[in-house]
Amino acid sequence: PIETNYAPKWKAFNFFHVSEVKPADSESASLFNSPEFSSICSGSDNLFLGSSDGQIRILSSAFKVVRTFHAHDSGSITHIKQIESTSLLISVSEDLSNEPVLKVWALDKPDKKTGGPKCLSSLNVANGRKQFPISALATLDNLSQLAVGFANGSVTVIRGDLINDRGAKQRTVFESDEPITGVQFREGPNTTLYLATTGRILTLTISGRGQGQPAKNVDDNGCGLGCMTADSESGDIIVARDDAIYYYGLNGRGPSYAYEGPKQLASTFGDLVALVTQPRTGAAPKTSILRKFVGGGADDHYRSSTFALLDTDLKYVAHTETLTSKVRTVFAEWGDLFMLTLDGKIFRYHKKSLNQKLEILYQRDLYVLAINLAQKVGVDTAQRNLILRRYGDYLHKKGDYDTAMQQYLKAIDNTEPSQVIRKFLDSQRINNLIEYLEELHEHDKATVDHTTLLLNCYAKMKDTDKLETFIKSGTNFDLETAIAMCRQGGYHDQAVFLSKKHGEHDRVVDILIEDSKRYDEALDYIHRHEPDVAFPNLMRYARVLLEHCPDETTQLFIEYYTGQYRLKKDEPVAPTQATPGGAASAVQNLASFIPLPYRQATVTPSPVTQDNQPLSLSTEEAAAAAKADPPREYKVPRPRTAFSSFVDHPDQFIVFLEACLGEANMDEPDTVDLHTTLFEIYLDLAGSKTGQEKQKWEAKAKTLIDGQDISMDASNVLLLSHLSDFRDGTVLVREQQGLRFDIFRSYASVGDTASVIKALRKYGPEEPQLYPAALAYFTSSPKVLQEAGKELDLVLKRIDEDGLMAPLQVIQTLSTNAVATMGMVKKYLGETIERERKEISNNRRLIESYRGETDAKRKEMDELGNKSAVFQTRRCSACGGSLDLPTVHFLCKHSFHQRCLNQVSDEDVECPKCAPTNNNIRAFRKAQEDSADRHDMFQDTLQRSRDKFGTISEFFGRGVMAAPALE
Repeated sequence: PIETNYAPKWKAFNFFHVSEVKPADSESASLFNSPEFSSICSGSDNLFLGSSDGQIRILSSAFKVVRTFHAHDSGSITHIKQIESTSLLISVSEDLSNEPVLKVWALDKPDKKTGGPKCLSSLNVANGRKQFPISALATLDNLSQLAVGFANGSVTVIRGDLINDRGAKQRTVFESDEPITGVQFREGPNTTLYLATTGRILTLTISGRGQGQPAKNVDDNGCGLGCMTADSESGDIIVARDDAIYYYGLNGRGPSYAYEGPKQLASTFGDLVALVTQPRTGAAPKTSILRKFVGGGADDHYRSSTFALLDTDLKYVAHTETLTSKVRTVFAEWGDLFMLTLDGKIFRYHKKSLNQKLEILYQRDLYVLAINLAQKVGVDTAQRNLILRRYGDYLHKKGDYDTAMQQYLKAIDNTEPSQVIRKFLDSQRINNLIEYLEELHEHDKATVDHTTLLLNCYAKMKDTDKLETFIKSGTNFDLETAIAMCRQGGYHDQAVFLSKKHGEHDRVVDILIEDSKRYDEALDYIHRHEPDVAFPNLMRYARVLLEHCPDETTQLFIEYYTGQYRLKKDEPVAPTQATPGGAASAVQNLASFIPLPYRQATVTPSPVTQDNQPLSLSTEEAAAAAKADPPREYKVPRPRTAFSSFVDHPDQFIVFLEACLGEANMDEPDTVDLHTTLFEIYLDLAGSKTGQEKQKWEAKAKTLIDGQDISMDASNVLLLSHLSDFRDGTVLVREQQGLRFDIFRSYASVGDTASVIKALRKYGPEEPQLYPAALAYFTSSPKVLQEAGKELDLVLKRIDEDGLMAPLQVIQTLSTNAVATMGMVKKYLGETIERERKEISNNRRLIESYRGETDAKRKEMDELGNKSAVFQTRRCSACGGSLDLPTVHFLCKHSFHQRCLNQVSDEDVECPKCAPTNNNIRAFRKAQEDSADRHDMFQDTLQRSRDKFGTISEFFGRGVMAAPALE
């Protein structure tokens, strides 16, 4: 092969073995060079050749004819297609004088008459009676639909059951002035037909949603004949043009890849795109495309072609060569790609193995492409790591040590560590070496020598944290001296370890706080011990811990002072394997890097994890552990003992006090202390703030004392409220003690008119005497009167309605200060005088009425006692019958038959008509006489009455105040 031109960004390789195929016999060889040879296709491990005499020959993998049958009686077989994984074969014959004939063959079903394959169906392909050659053919796998493209620009779709010959319908779905150069189906939610002409790419939905709509233009550039194909893996349509390779998907045009050259043929072979291009000889006339439908001239046999296989994903050319003869077609079968030239030669393209491809890439130092290629084909981990290791070696030689180490780390599972370690020992790349050794430990691939080397590297880099395992060794030395020297030398972690090991808890906390300044770790250590150890250390360093770990320290105080103290625990560390005997001596070799005089002979590993961090419990495990581990039993100290620790930490102090108040088992004295202290700090914070922040703290203080059962002494609340100028506190205490008048006076004494009005509205209904006091206050000064506004009229109205003051008293109150004017009370006085005049007039009318009624009654009684009565009634008042003797007459003018009275005796006879009224009068009189001695009822009614004089008059009229009769 001769290397050809390709786009600069495409790297070209020779990933194929090329060999010329020699058919098994001369008869088979002559077929490919025969003028009768008209079409070819492959499938199902066979090769199918169509000829102009209507014959179809089937060839084996040895390119030997194994079967021949007569398919068509007339015309040349221009198109032949085998349905993959089936025994179906489609053939199309054309003679340009009649409509093309399409037949479907069942290769596995012999015809009894001819002995050849059985013809399942046959039909004439309609093109509107226009005789033009078929330029493209596409079918669905189930043969339910076929698409036929013609050189005159029309496309016919055939639908039906061609396998069972149950009839088929044909319809011209597209017509154009430009020749059809390609048709392809794409199945999905809808079945879409992609159409290519010399000038456009279009899509047409032929089944599913959108069926029946006109073709949609996807691209304004078309392609040549044979330059449209489909990607069997993704289903995308591939179009090869002179400038690039274009992909078309469900959403329209997709990515494109520049690859220049006039394209003659496009096909796919696995994930590769096969292209046949021609050398540029100037602008090709449009008639050159039409020549493909009717055949080229004799010069086509002598024109060279370029053949290339491209991987568009990784953007490289897998194979490229120049052929002296023009390519007729390419096809794939038996795992290889084949090319047929116009001079009848067949070339086989066999893929090289992956290792061969990788070696080619290694030779050109294209390791990134090698890695991508290996990932694309899905190699195993061992082979992938081999590529990474070779890439790392290449980068190491170039001096790119950091990137090289990244490759070695990725390939660590299948790499001999010594190969990598030697490279970085020689180059003195200690940081990279440490990184690799640490990764070995994480993958459990480190040996004792690796551990020793890692410790040497830590020491050489003076990394004290990593050397702690060696420093924390042995007990054959004086503890006090060792700890003191560690503290003086700055090895605080080692001093802490020794103190922990020997149970010196106070010293541990002291080192962590005073030397290491690791306050959170000190607090954590305190939290892991019993109360008798934790409490003294907590109190000793409370202020320091609150300064640096305020939230955690406050939470520990809360747990301890609420009786909920539990030991903080971690998840148990999994037991580690015993260190081999050589480890001790290996670690001792680090002594030369450690400038300390107390090195010992024995080694005691530190009880920590590999990364020197304790393992923590998960949330669920922590909750379960808290439930299973009850609080420790200890004497809970009084909260007052912690107050001094929170000096200068008011926010944490508030959290502590509020949490302690939430404890139900708190003693009464402690509750009083907590409430009082919290109230005081709320007021203190409110005094140092302004605006909304001040209101927030005052609201908290108010909430604390807003209730019936507050545990604070009222005098303390009043004192603290007075010192902090917290008027709401004073008001609340006086409210709770019922001193509403005092609240009113306190507002009035400072001239707070708004608060006076608020208090009047709030307490006035329960304390009516506030209205006279308010009247006096509102008229005390012109300023107050102006601030009161219409409130003066409301007070006067309320005083008038409830009768709280006589009009004269109102006048006297208003006249005390020369503030109120006559105009302010004119309406009030006018209404009062008018109302009293009406009341006097009504009373006079009632008196005259009662006098007239009394005189009439007295006159009637006198006449009944001194004058005879004349009865003229003729009918009985009971039965309504005429009166006859004996008759009974009453002074009330009612007359009855004696028999109607039902009275046996004449004594105490009473008129039946008037008896009910008389009985009511007697009962009412008796009730008045009985209530004459009910002084408590009189006093209660008088107390609740607004018109007290009226109440007295009413009871006087009932005879309550009459002198008792003498017996």
